[in-house]
Amino acid sequence: MSSEAIGADRFLALVAAAQDRDIGLTSIQAGLLVAAELGIASDSRSFARMLGIAHALVLRDLGALAERGDMVEIVKRDARTMRVHYRLAVL
Repeated sequence: MSSEAIGADRFLALVAAAQDRDIGLTSIQAGLLVAAELGIASDSRSFARMLGIAHALVLRDLGALAERGDMVEIVKRDARTMRVHYRLAVL
């Protein structure tokens, strides 16, 4: 098994665990949280590319997650690229 496959398995397990802790999270939202926690993505476009999903879907779920106010905070928005930088909220 390659290290990429092991990394993907670990990532998916952490996403599932995040969803188990908060059943209101979508898979994308849980993935955004895990990616930020692991330091593998801190902006919407990098996350979308990493998973091969549409950037618009990531933006929608990141916006909903940020509206909750307790999990992530938006750090910066790039109007030209629509890239949104985020980080885990400090509690």
